[in-house]
Amino acid sequence: MQVVISGIGTAVPAHQCRQQEAGEVAAKFCSATPEQAHMLSILYRMSGVNTRGSVVLDRAEGPLTDRQEFFPPCTPEFPNGPTTEARLQLFAEEAGPLAMEASRQALERSGISSSAVTHLITVTCSGFVAPGFDFTLINQLPLRPDVARTQIGFMGCHAALNALRVAHAFVAADPRAVVLICCVELCTLHYQYGWDPEQIVANSLFADGSGACIVQADTTASHGSNGATNGARTRTLDRIVASGSIMLPDSDDAMTWRVGDHGFRMTLSSRVPGILAEHLRGWMTNWLANFGLTPEQIVTWAVHPGGPRILNAFAEAMSISPDALSISREIMQTHGNMSSPTVLFVLDRLRRDKASGPCVAIGFGPGLVAEATLLR
Repeated sequence: MQVVISGIGTAVPAHQCRQQEAGEVAAKFCSATPEQAHMLSILYRMSGVNTRGSVVLDRAEGPLTDRQEFFPPCTPEFPNGPTTEARLQLFAEEAGPLAMEASRQALERSGISSSAVTHLITVTCSGFVAPGFDFTLINQLPLRPDVARTQIGFMGCHAALNALRVAHAFVAADPRAVVLICCVELCTLHYQYGWDPEQIVANSLFADGSGACIVQADTTASHGSNGATNGARTRTLDRIVASGSIMLPDSDDAMTWRVGDHGFRMTLSSRVPGILAEHLRGWMTNWLANFGLTPEQIVTWAVHPGGPRILNAFAEAMSISPDALSISREIMQTHGNMSSPTVLFVLDRLRRDKASGPCVAIGFGPGLVAEATLLR
């Protein structure tokens, strides 16, 4: 029996902002001097992001500051923006619709009825409320009331890959299982005011979005003793072969994600590219050897686009051409870093382009921890 991703769905907010506009607004919210404003404009230009979606935007046209009412101007009376309570209230209102859109797409592309789903895995690190968007999916897709629920929380940008590991285990234990994974992140709710170098980097990269997929046993055809399909199989990069995880050394403070009084605060150390360059290839080589593979035999890399420096460091560490990560860069340009759903956007695009395997999907999260999934 093989475990496959039979369909992927994606969703973004109705309205987007251009990165140049976001940089101009950041100068008003985060800088105190002309020099800081100039540095912000450079940072936003070099972010690798062209457009990003945000649930706080309520219209498509006009000056960016006039297209939202959630974040008040930075003043002595309001130096830090909305409280965490207010941000999580908006998460509770906006997460469900995005989750619904992505999940409906995943079901449609899988050819699976919502009533056939036996397990639901929800993923988020940007908002918490109970009941949450899992209830939205159960009530509105609808799913069966006895669907088995699992929540994967606060694991950051690689959490979709953690969810794939859990879903693979469910299906391997019971081939009748049909698992819906739904990731929703509303990162822009945690926009931070003021001049903090690590916070302004996060402000320049993160965005909102949802990604969903169906994981199930392969029912499209039988398989021969060598694992080859004895029938027509049109999907690519669908079979989940294995998962891997590594906590990279001396990295406890390299990436953090903590709850503050005015949203969740991220730190992203400038050491991250160096840590990846020093330690990633050795682990990847050893992990792939378990499956008779070398890094050079990986045809396709589905890398979470955490930022341009992370993508560059990954390419250098694995001795691959920057062009090998062109889809990751394109997703970052058009959608920004949406945290956990982003790697599903990358995989969806690669599958639509009929990319070949073997493929490694990989992301990096707080710790610094690398999570990977081997696909065929």
